Amino acid sequence: MSFPKVLVLAIAVPLDLNNQNRMIKIKLHNTLTRKKQTFVPLDENNVRLYLCGPTVYDRAHLGNARNVIMFDVLYRLLIEVYGNNSVTYVRNFTDIDDKINNKSIESGRPISDITAETIHWYLEDMAALGNLDPNFMPRATDYIPQMINYIERLIAEGFAYTEEGHVLFSVSKYKNYGQLSGRSIGDMIAGARVEIASYKRDPMDFVLWKPSDQDLPGWESPWGRGRPGWHIECSAMAHDLLGATFDIHGGGNDLQFPHHENEIAQSCCAYPESEFARYWLHNEMLQVDGKKMSKSLGNFFTVRDLLDQGYAGEVIRFVFLSTHYSKPMDWNASKALEATSILRKWHGLIKNNSDIIPVPEEVVKKLSDDLNTAGVISLLHNYANNGEIGKLKAAANFLGLLTEEMSEWFADVDMSSLEDLFIDFRNRAIESKNFKNVDELRSKLTGAGVDVQIGKSNVLIVPNARFDRQKLDEIKIYYDLN
Repeated sequence: MSFPKVLVLAIAVPLDLNNQNRMIKIKLHNTLTRKKQTFVPLDENNVRLYLCGPTVYDRAHLGNARNVIMFDVLYRLLIEVYGNNSVTYVRNFTDIDDKINNKSIESGRPISDITAETIHWYLEDMAALGNLDPNFMPRATDYIPQMINYIERLIAEGFAYTEEGHVLFSVSKYKNYGQLSGRSIGDMIAGARVEIASYKRDPMDFVLWKPSDQDLPGWESPWGRGRPGWHIECSAMAHDLLGATFDIHGGGNDLQFPHHENEIAQSCCAYPESEFARYWLHNEMLQVDGKKMSKSLGNFFTVRDLLDQGYAGEVIRFVFLSTHYSKPMDWNASKALEATSILRKWHGLIKNNSDIIPVPEEVVKKLSDDLNTAGVISLLHNYANNGEIGKLKAAANFLGLLTEEMSEWFADVDMSSLEDLFIDFRNRAIESKNFKNVDELRSKLTGAGVDVQIGKSNVLIVPNARFDRQKLDEIKIYYDLN
């Protein structure tokens, strides 16, 4: 069987904004072909994407959020180009897994309680980071019949076999195995911890179905009571919701092998005329203070840890968007502090702006170049510095920033009396050539964590990351401004 080729065609997609017909080309780096390609959907009226979601046994760690934010930006871009009703985004929940089973045994809690609670946590945390909900969020346990059907097809086609109550995929039967990750089977065996089990004919074969005893969750199947292997879940859910061939599949780099490699193998073998996913996007890993995040180093954080420490979800999102998804991203307090200061300034700039304008064309083009979020952040700085507040607001909202939902953390403090006082002090200082009062007020404001932005005819006082409301109130009392 030959591996399905990915078409590389240039296409111009019409985008009508502000009564202007624009032609937008989206280019994405396709892991499968190892190059940037112009994105050509199978159907412009039904663009389909799938993201591997979490295994729901505990809080999502900070690294889990990166591909969610990446795909959220992609989702927003596709909606902008093709229309809200022409994009279908699926992100699954793995709610049957040995980690979940073990947690249930250790805690004495029912599996259903653990998974329901964890899904609630996950949705709450992802929303706090400004992510839109996908169109579908299937749970693996709702798709057991589809998985069984998938496995039956693989057995019938000679790509899977049964042994000791297990059903396994025969990797050697699929000659293109390893094309996504770029590894040979020999390299995979040498570089991976491959389980050598009595029921395996080959070390690389992977489990499609495994038996369950009475203490473990299980479903009746042609091979006895059991439960699915991990990899078959996504193939079955993607096929059911998106079809045998769809447009984009994604996840973290750590899923390229074996998870995504196995998905391709079983999907293309169960449905030989299909391509499964035509474009593959993978994000690089997260670091904390320049080191790999791990519990042993004491730098392991869940999303909720940071939110509870007082970091706004919008701040976390900004830091993530400031680095391209294909590069390692470093989370540290310094970046968060800088992001907080920038966002406070921008919130101050747009707070009285009610303009509703289309997303600037240059923003859409920048993001269409392989989701260049860092480039869009640079454009936001330009808009802020040039006083183009309408563009700042529209472009930031496009990225999921400066929205009403994300601005609850922002301290919208009335600075008008202080701004008037500063202008008065400055005008008197210009006449008298004595800037003592101006310097003293500026020093006090700096100590309270606010920035003083002086224009030709106005002054803007904006809280930064070190904002201290109590100190600001003390300044107002000192100058009798209350």
